[in-house]
Amino acid sequence: MRLPACEYLASHRLPLVLVLLGMPLLARAENWPQWRGPFSNGSAAAAAAGLPEAVDPATAKWVAAMPGASHATPIVWGERVFVTSTDPASKGLLALCVNAADGKIRWQQRLGDEIKAPQNNGATPSAVTDGKLVWFLFGSGDLAALDMDGKPLWQRNLVAEYGNFCIQFGYSSSPLLWQGRLYVQILRRPKPYRGAAGTDQPLESLILAIDPLTGKTLWQHVRNSAAVDESLESYSSPVPLENPGRNELLIQGGDCLSGHDPATGAELWRLDYNPERATIWRLIPSPVSMGDLIVATKPRGGPMFALKAGGSGALRPDAVAWTYDERTSDSGTPLVYQGLIYVLQSDKSDPFVRGNKSSPGIFLLVIEPATGKEVGRCKLAKGGAWRTSPTGGDGKIYVMSEEGEVVVVAAGPTGKILSRADYADGPACATIAAANGCLYIRTASKLTCIGK
Repeated sequence: MRLPACEYLASHRLPLVLVLLGMPLLARAENWPQWRGPFSNGSAAAAAAGLPEAVDPATAKWVAAMPGASHATPIVWGERVFVTSTDPASKGLLALCVNAADGKIRWQQRLGDEIKAPQNNGATPSAVTDGKLVWFLFGSGDLAALDMDGKPLWQRNLVAEYGNFCIQFGYSSSPLLWQGRLYVQILRRPKPYRGAAGTDQPLESLILAIDPLTGKTLWQHVRNSAAVDESLESYSSPVPLENPGRNELLIQGGDCLSGHDPATGAELWRLDYNPERATIWRLIPSPVSMGDLIVATKPRGGPMFALKAGGSGALRPDAVAWTYDERTSDSGTPLVYQGLIYVLQSDKSDPFVRGNKSSPGIFLLVIEPATGKEVGRCKLAKGGAWRTSPTGGDGKIYVMSEEGEVVVVAAGPTGKILSRADYADGPACATIAAANGCLYIRTASKLTCIGK
């Protein structure tokens, strides 16, 4: 359902021009505007100086009870924190705005119906904001734009328009706001595991560019793949590559990593990393960029690899600049921080390199970007599930286990653990957000603010 926008656009014409032109870098950097932060790489800005070293929940600035579970990262802009939640009472999906100063709920809107998915929920995608509007996407396909006071501007349902998302464990890709467009990826199987397909034809994998002001689709690109069965599915999110040579939209899943023209969606290049067509290579981590380097991990904790930006067409294996062959992450996206790459190992070594030195435990790996060599590691735990992505800020790395244990590690190759705390509120799968000297930690039933 689309909601009237004419009155809103008329009264906000000048501020909304800033959305299309892009907000100043400083304003963007002071906040945590989308899933992987102000730079789309998991790092906070210098404005986040003073981030806490100790994260004991007993010393929290405030704790806000949430209506239900969510795996989405809190999104922070100024005095507002945007979170999503399931709502067991109404069996709905909620968009909430929390006061950053004291944790009080400013407003909430029910934007969709909860979906059923193993090990996941419909409130998994993270919101995105530019400080003027905020956009929410849910696993139900509901996508909406609201103003900062919670007034809906427009709303549509992507499942109703494009068919079942067809992802076994529930859709979890977060939208990307970049250069005046809202990007959404739907990499899926042609037939659903459950529910109606919504069409008589096999479902296609799509990349969408949407006008953030009106909700209209600007373009859609069909991203074909030779992948088979579960390998067609991707839980990752679109990532921007800003490079003097050429800006690209990075998309990973369906057995390949590809770069696309952000203005049209046209595919510029792709690297196929599963020529054997293993059928279980669903992908969870997103790629990340670092200068002219594109870094990605293969599915299920497989090797991490790097490409130089600027490729064209079908890339050969020798296009890979380097490969790190040890177990990496089944779930978490790498962090780029202070000239290094950090990878939080996940919960298993399947199907790669069983029995190597990484297997007995969970480690935070430190990788040199020029060579792909490991320059440090920190053992975080003997085992368990660690499905969040690491966050970097103020010389520290923040990570969290699914059970809700938060560990703070000193940035750099030494791997020194600075503190740890048990929030005892799992499952906790939301990445920690860092903004304005505070950490925002979303666990199963709470949103906790740690900081000044």
